[in-house]
Amino acid sequence: MPNTEPNEESNAEPGPGTATGPAGSGTAGPVPVTTPARPLRTVLVANRGEIACRVFRTCRELGLATVAVHSDADAEALHVRTADAAVRLPGDSPADTYLRGDLIVKAALTAGADAVHPGYGFLSENAGFARQVRDAGLVWIGPPPEAIDAMASKTRAKDLMAEAGVPLLRPVDPDRATGSDLPLLVKAAAGGGGRGMRLVRDLADLPAELAAASAEAASAFGDGEVFAEPYVENGRHVEVQILADTHGTVWALGTRDCSLQRRHQKVIEEAPAPGLPQALRDTLHTAAAEAARAIGYTGAGTVEFLVSAAHRAYFLEMNTRLQVEHPVTEEVYGLDLVAWQLRVAEGAELPAEPPAPTGHAVEARLYAEDPSRDWQPQSGPLYRLDVPGVRLDTGFTGGDTIGVHYDPMLAKAIVHAPTRAEAVRRLADALARARVHGPVTNRDLLVRSLRHPDFAAGRLDTGFYDRHLPELTEPASAGPAAGGPVGRTAGSTAAGGPVGISALAAALAATAARTGSAAGLPARLGGWRNLPSGHQTTVYRAEPDGTAYEIRHRLTRDGLDAPGHPDVRLVAAGPERVVLETAGVRRTFEVAVYGTRVHVESPLGACAFTTVPRFTDPAARTEPGSLLAPMPGTVVRVADVAVGDRVEQGQPLLWLEAMKMEHRITAPTPGTLTALHAAPGRQVEVGALLAVVSDGP
Repeated sequence: MPNTEPNEESNAEPGPGTATGPAGSGTAGPVPVTTPARPLRTVLVANRGEIACRVFRTCRELGLATVAVHSDADAEALHVRTADAAVRLPGDSPADTYLRGDLIVKAALTAGADAVHPGYGFLSENAGFARQVRDAGLVWIGPPPEAIDAMASKTRAKDLMAEAGVPLLRPVDPDRATGSDLPLLVKAAAGGGGRGMRLVRDLADLPAELAAASAEAASAFGDGEVFAEPYVENGRHVEVQILADTHGTVWALGTRDCSLQRRHQKVIEEAPAPGLPQALRDTLHTAAAEAARAIGYTGAGTVEFLVSAAHRAYFLEMNTRLQVEHPVTEEVYGLDLVAWQLRVAEGAELPAEPPAPTGHAVEARLYAEDPSRDWQPQSGPLYRLDVPGVRLDTGFTGGDTIGVHYDPMLAKAIVHAPTRAEAVRRLADALARARVHGPVTNRDLLVRSLRHPDFAAGRLDTGFYDRHLPELTEPASAGPAAGGPVGRTAGSTAAGGPVGISALAAALAATAARTGSAAGLPARLGGWRNLPSGHQTTVYRAEPDGTAYEIRHRLTRDGLDAPGHPDVRLVAAGPERVVLETAGVRRTFEVAVYGTRVHVESPLGACAFTTVPRFTDPAARTEPGSLLAPMPGTVVRVADVAVGDRVEQGQPLLWLEAMKMEHRITAPTPGTLTALHAAPGRQVEVGALLAVVSDGP
């Protein structure tokens, strides 16, 4: 197979023949498209959120009408507002809605759709659903059910690839596993996206992890089958994009590196994969194309490999659907992969060769989650989402609410540039300047990851976050210039740091809003009195690390008096904009207030605060040792413990399912379990009392 991948730092122009992609995609010329054998008119997307919006965008560009389906929780979601028509799927849980193939087919027929696009996740790799669609006389925008069957079970797929001569890691029988087989990776046989995956380093943990992975896989994909395979330390996750038509043409559209992962779910992806020898690239391209031909594949798909530190590649799986990270390939090749999925479904032929690639593309997934607290998903109102200068694929806009029932991904930010270094720099800068107002997100982690020396140098593997997470999630207040947290002495040299001075800007904006003043010069703040007024005091809690900043300030004849910030001069202050000067450098701070939540952005970075009330509500107090729900969710299992039992710090007590992932809740301290308020099936809100562990024997 000819090499169709650019050198990582190539500035080469693309070759002729690419389809015009979505906004922000590559700029190569159009590919000749044959007249469709069965033209489509209306497409139903059997999915939600970002991918549904992504498919709808291309449908509009091709003149196709669109139909959304939605759960009750998604009734006002962006994908529903975007579609031409929408059909309700009663209920909230995936099992009652987006995993109900019968209801989705009925919705398509009711709305007059003639085709179904599965998106990714949910039923996208379910051969039975594909057959349901076809049996109803609808066009299935995906590979044949037989191809899905061949690859849907990763265990069967490995057998097929072994017969085709593709190198792979052989599954390990969990019942016969020994210490020499460790570490093992438990995986869902019928799905991906990190769900149903567990890393096992101790054989004693294997039974529990198999059960947990099976339960999570059943919830996410409707199939609890799992298997185990050897886990390759320091391996890279590299994949090849496949596109095939019904006339025998198969394109291998270069590589992607997806090694930066949390909980086996990708966080940052790029194309092409950096630092691979050309011989290895050729091997991956050939193996991927042969895998597609071996099962009669059509449409878009991805063949995933694990590449060892010695540059040896092992087949992992073939995803018989569009991938979340498909935009980086679109950007490099100047293609709209969704448009080609639709064309292939209509019977169009691919040109004999794909277009020539150019440059480098990087994608970062913006999640509503707290990486510093075991990646806990976050929910609540999203007040603003604005990431300038990038292609932004999202299922949310400002004013939407992030719920608890589905994946916490808010958006994907994608940048394409002539070189990898430029693409990485531009994406990091865009994310740093983004306005993401609402729940805690992984935005700071993304910026720090993109700017990390190992990432910049292309030293990538799936253990990146295992090694670097503590430094990447270190609170800004922990640095030498963090400034102003409660407990620092007034006048501390650190008190002018970025977080402290941002808190000061928030306090000055609040004063301007309260007094109705739009400027910060003392002469314009009313009459002067010889008796000096006292300092105004406000306490802000930085999010998500919880550091408290006590800000004291007043305006005098000589200007701003803010203990802890002696070198800060106030230039102007309004409710939404504060200008401060420090050491002769002037900076503007933008302030947005949503109730007690305050977001401050400046060239020093973005900070989020919660205004701390002066007096604590006695009803909000909890007794020591209380274990509160860190997120809204459903209790799925309770450990074999009872009130009165002795528990150790870190001992699992129960498991919550939230946003399609299981989260283990552990004892906060050693002691005695004196209360347990959890039971399987109970739905809890954030802050709900789950258990109490008291000190002592």
